[in-house]
Amino acid sequence: MTTLDRKLWRELWHLRGQALAVAVVIASGVAMLVMSMSTVEALDDTTRAYYQRNRFGDVFAFAVRAPETVARRIAELPGVQSVDVRIGKYATLDIDGLAEPVIGRLQSIPEDGQPPLNRLTLRSGRWLEPGRRDEVIINEPFAEAHGMVEGAQFSALINGHYRRLTVVGTALSPEFVYALGPGALMPDDKRFGIVWMSRQALESAYDLEGAFNDLSVSLLRGAAVDAVLRDIDTLLEPYGGFRAVARADQLSNWFVMNEIAQQRTMSTILPTIFLAVAAFLTYMVLTRLIATERSEIGLLKAFGYTHWEISWHYMKLVLVIAVAGILLGSVLGAMFGLDNTRRYADFFRFPLLIYRPSANAFLLAALVSVATTVAGAVGAVRRAASLPPAEAMRPPQPVIYRHTDSGRRQLLALVDQPTRIALRQIGRWPLRAFFTVAGISMSVALLVVGLQWSDMIDEMAERYFFDAQRQHAMIGLSEAQAMTALQDFKHLPGVIAAEPLRFVSADFHVGTRRHRGAINGVPADTVLQPIHDEATGHDLPVPQDGLAMATRLAQKLDVGVGDMVWVDIQQGQRPSVQLPVTTLFETMIAMPAVMDLQALNRLLKERPSLEYANLLIDKRAEGELFRALKSMPGIGAVMIKQAALDSFHDTIGEQMLIYTGIFAMFAGALGFGVVYNSARIALSERGRELATLRVLGFTRGEISYILLAEVGLLIVAALPLGCLAGRGLTLMIAHLFDTELFRIPATVQPSTYGMAVLLTLLATVTSIALVRRRVDQLDLIRVLKTRE
Repeated sequence: MTTLDRKLWRELWHLRGQALAVAVVIASGVAMLVMSMSTVEALDDTTRAYYQRNRFGDVFAFAVRAPETVARRIAELPGVQSVDVRIGKYATLDIDGLAEPVIGRLQSIPEDGQPPLNRLTLRSGRWLEPGRRDEVIINEPFAEAHGMVEGAQFSALINGHYRRLTVVGTALSPEFVYALGPGALMPDDKRFGIVWMSRQALESAYDLEGAFNDLSVSLLRGAAVDAVLRDIDTLLEPYGGFRAVARADQLSNWFVMNEIAQQRTMSTILPTIFLAVAAFLTYMVLTRLIATERSEIGLLKAFGYTHWEISWHYMKLVLVIAVAGILLGSVLGAMFGLDNTRRYADFFRFPLLIYRPSANAFLLAALVSVATTVAGAVGAVRRAASLPPAEAMRPPQPVIYRHTDSGRRQLLALVDQPTRIALRQIGRWPLRAFFTVAGISMSVALLVVGLQWSDMIDEMAERYFFDAQRQHAMIGLSEAQAMTALQDFKHLPGVIAAEPLRFVSADFHVGTRRHRGAINGVPADTVLQPIHDEATGHDLPVPQDGLAMATRLAQKLDVGVGDMVWVDIQQGQRPSVQLPVTTLFETMIAMPAVMDLQALNRLLKERPSLEYANLLIDKRAEGELFRALKSMPGIGAVMIKQAALDSFHDTIGEQMLIYTGIFAMFAGALGFGVVYNSARIALSERGRELATLRVLGFTRGEISYILLAEVGLLIVAALPLGCLAGRGLTLMIAHLFDTELFRIPATVQPSTYGMAVLLTLLATVTSIALVRRRVDQLDLIRVLKTRE
């Protein structure tokens, strides 16, 4: 070990507290980066392996009733590898002990084994036995929500007839990773389940012998997906076919990919803030160390050490701290990444988990960390290397003092002498004070960002479930029915009011811009589900001869009020028409396009029809209503608003609680590191001054106040700035999370600011207490013997 290396380890031991604080901040940034990247990689790998192992389809299509000869023609299309025809229907389930009706997706599977595509992973029990048409396999989350095991029974209203079904097994499917009921926003395993039955049982129940209404296709590598979709739509059109969708647009997969994309976005924003603060702390520590070692640098140069050797010596000091932070952060990031991935795997109910963090995440974190810390150290190292020996061996030039102007003097006269000393010290080193305030502000800002997710969830729930929806329940029909069916709903027990509703699949396009969505048809006098503009908080009138379009959809199509949009209806006779955009409105969920229900029915060239009914319910008669709904044939969906709200909070709240806890820990480490380093540097700079004051009769409390008041004043200045920065970061994240599915409201409640400030104060007070302990242990004789 060379002389400079021994000096390096002595300095690290002497600066161990400050070096540890810098390393902790670096570790926080590295851990955030590794956790985010490893989670994204694991979700990608797990999803890909699950899809491949279970042969998840590439294309999905639906029809009313198509003969199996059409499937053979689809199999002959260029690019098609294999075709799996199925029967899929929604049915009302009556679960023992549950008052509310439950909706089940009945999906056909072969009796003699796995289907060719979208294979099941059997989690318990056995496969269906041939000829036992009342045996079913149910999805595992639904079984767990109701405590069902092998041998459990429940009733299902299948095509108007009740049948008692027996559970023989539970399974998972790549097609229903994110199992959403019709019209649902979040999975609700208690009120929606997947029920796999034998193909023969569903054929006879729905009179679909030799026919199908559900299709899945796998494609050859390099196949032209868009061309296959068009060909399938053409072949299924005579049989009431709905538009075919690629895997990317399949509902379950779309939600999973959207979640992975959000994780990828977060992995680029937050670690940057931590590592930027780490660069500032490195600069502070190294600048102070070089200032205190001027004479030693001069002696080293006098003894023949070159500029490069001295520069490399101090750069190695920085690199040792950075490596310590990288190692700690890598371990923490891998641990948190595994935990985060497991939670996502549990949430999506993956039957397998692949967590093999690649070297890319660790190498990128290491490179970025080293780059930022070295960037923070370059200026200080350059100054150390450029000092001539003779100048370095002289004491630094004393600080130039000047008379305070009268206004400032009057202001300082309002505070006591120790506070004036602290204020003058801040004024003497404004750049250092600025960076300290910036670091503490970032700690507050990151806490605000982490804690505001609960505000966001509450705000989204309030706007979507209460401001935009005034109904208590939405009932969906298996197929469109005449408007007279609305009277049947109005006569149900407990129904105060009922309004019709219809959703029609449609493609919107203007020039080369396209969007696959739906038109929501609502009555002109709608009250229960009006067109609610989130920007103004007001309800808008339903247009009579045009579209009311969500602003986000209008931006995607690059249209405004008065512009014409081509609309290709994907149901019925599939008309293509041009409609004017008459109104734009802000919404937080999806990108709806709304028009008058009567106008929509005319556009479809159909009799007045409805597919859904919004109900206003007398809560006292809910039980009777639920019993009546269970026995009504043709019901395809039952959505209770309170149940949807509970599911929304449970689904998002569970994920956000974990996220907020990790975030608070890292943000607290950031505040601790900044304050501890600032206070320790101030102590090392002013140790002789404080010892002199002790000799002159100042108490330990007074000199502690003189030292720590400077940091305390900077903390006080940083707290409101941190709240403002948190607001800015919240707006930025809200912009980055502006997706087609939802928009995040940039809402921060006063209590969130208060909690962020309290947590920051807790971290900073802890670091101040550690420094105060060192002040109390100050060795007066040793400090006063120090040569100026």
